[in-house]
Amino acid sequence: MRNDRPRICFVIPTCNRARELSETLRVLGTLDLDARVLIVDNGSDAPPLVPGELRNGVPVELECLNFNEGTAARNRVIGRTDADWIVMLDDDSYPVDDRFIDALGQAPEDAWVVSADVRLPGSGTREMGGLPEVFVGCGAAIRRNAFEVLGGYDASFGYYAEEYDFAARVVLGGGRVHFDPRFRVDHMKSSAGRDMDVIVRRLVRNNGWVMQRYAPEHERRAQLREIRRRCRLIAGREGARDGCRLGLEDLRATVQNQPRRTMSQRQFDRFTGLAAAREALVAAHADRAFGTAAITHEGKNAWCVRRVLDELGVRMVPEHEAEVLVIGTMSPGPMLDAVEACEDRPGRVIAPWVSAGVTHRAARGLLQAG
Repeated sequence: MRNDRPRICFVIPTCNRARELSETLRVLGTLDLDARVLIVDNGSDAPPLVPGELRNGVPVELECLNFNEGTAARNRVIGRTDADWIVMLDDDSYPVDDRFIDALGQAPEDAWVVSADVRLPGSGTREMGGLPEVFVGCGAAIRRNAFEVLGGYDASFGYYAEEYDFAARVVLGGGRVHFDPRFRVDHMKSSAGRDMDVIVRRLVRNNGWVMQRYAPEHERRAQLREIRRRCRLIAGREGARDGCRLGLEDLRATVQNQPRRTMSQRQFDRFTGLAAAREALVAAHADRAFGTAAITHEGKNAWCVRRVLDELGVRMVPEHEAEVLVIGTMSPGPMLDAVEACEDRPGRVIAPWVSAGVTHRAARGLLQAG
């Protein structure tokens, strides 16, 4: 192991997933790294049995809580390490190799968070969450000093959208979330403990909280409407309409109590992905102008793509009439999946994030080299 690598500490919350946690620890034990693993048990029926150290000599510590604190349980153990980077994993996610350590060592100074390329091996696709500057919680590395300055995760969120709240504070604090394809994480996405009504209920409330807290006033109401619209779609697809209804009730009861810390328009455009979409589409239009477009693979924050195309004066038409196809999601995982799916497609296809093409090519090079 090289001594010039950054110091790493893995932080893993768990609850009633002893088998999944055991597999995650097994994989971590195969990596060539100098690190520590800190596990927080969120009130499992029976505390997990974990080794004192992994096969590669990495020490493991376990703290057991009497109740489930959600993601904020991670805050409990940060004070136990002086590592440069805190690598946030779930009990069913793990890095596939140690190339991510070089990514952390070479991260730009203003990168307070390095987000991973999170894959779902069971489906052959990537994780759906996040935005260009919002990380996915089961695969991210956070500078320890930035985590401490920002006060960690907000415990009131429990699970879901807490990364959006944290990422918003990163942007407000002057940092960035930086995506690096060398940081690749497999998320096995265990079904244990997943109730779609509970998940959708939290998604509605928590995403609403984020926009109530940080959106500029003239954007706030439109963003809350977009969250309600998107969550209704998710609820319909997942059979979780009761969860959506309860989430809307929760949001109405709590939204006015959220502390307002409004972003500037420039910060908010970065946070939503609009700045990334604007950079990519303006550059593509300047390189080779187009007057008509159709959107493909529509997903999270497709409104960013539509807004920029409207700013450019591009007319939306049916796909068979369009000069270009534009990928219609600002979520990095689905965007990269769409880039791959469109590789052999005839005609011009544009990704609304410059890094999507760059990181995809880089990732393919790394995989071929490996």
